[in-house]
Amino acid sequence: MLSPTPTLNSETCAIGLDVGGTKIAGGVVARATGKVLARQVIPTLAQRGGEFVLRDALALVEALMAEARTLELGVLGIGVGVCELVDPNGNVTSHNSFDWRGIPVQETFSQLAPAVVESDARAPALAEAMFGAGRPFDIFTYLTVGTGISYCLFNEGKPFLGARGNAITLASMPLTTTCTTCGAVLNPILEEFASGPGIVARYNHQSGKIVSRAEEVMIAMQQGDLTAREIIQSSGEALGNSVGFLVNILDPEAVIVGGGLGLAGGLYWESFVAATRAHIYADDARQLPILPAALGVDAGLIGAAARIFQDF
Repeated sequence: MLSPTPTLNSETCAIGLDVGGTKIAGGVVARATGKVLARQVIPTLAQRGGEFVLRDALALVEALMAEARTLELGVLGIGVGVCELVDPNGNVTSHNSFDWRGIPVQETFSQLAPAVVESDARAPALAEAMFGAGRPFDIFTYLTVGTGISYCLFNEGKPFLGARGNAITLASMPLTTTCTTCGAVLNPILEEFASGPGIVARYNHQSGKIVSRAEEVMIAMQQGDLTAREIIQSSGEALGNSVGFLVNILDPEAVIVGGGLGLAGGLYWESFVAATRAHIYADDARQLPILPAALGVDAGLIGAAARIFQDF
């Protein structure tokens, strides 16, 4: 049975869910301020299959709705950000982390309260537009850099979806080229080079050591490891190459960067920003603002809730 929509007031909230490949972060988000009033995080355990992930996500929403009732807040709805391609009707159309294709995910969550399913690339862009670093801008590009790398163009008050909801892909496809020296055909994939797992894989291969997180590579760099430094710097430069190209195509007022790796700062950020500016063609765009996301790691769940604020 669908829950009734509460009267809009300063004590109204929404449940925001950020469903990633490794964890599901959920929160009770205040409509007036975007503040996260209560938060819970559980592991995704995606290897069990999509049905199990959906079951756990529903249970997390129910727990957060109970917390909202304890706080005497009216729940306007449930926003679900997913680390997959999502079409304009809220259907999940890819299965990179877990498979929700063909499952009526939005309808299932709607049994608890009005619900919207959204891509986790678009949700944080909306959050930054409403409550964060995107507020001064009409047109900006939001970049997510972490386990994966994706983007969203925010324009005319909303994230741009494209015809099928796929206008988020930046780093998952091969950038095919032929080496002018040896003639070898190269198919580098930016995500396998500059994302968190890409950095880990490159470091393990080149150093002969075994680490599991990009943070460990950054710590090694800070301790003087030259291999770690080269990998971090080259990863940031590669990302900047693509983002400069993105700026040339989209011509945003600003670039806002979120995700765990995107907010790491240090050499990765410095090399990324320098490379981005070096690859921007137009003189009057080269010094555009490149800003860290103001909402940090909560941008995804806040943005999922913001979809409810926007639509209901």
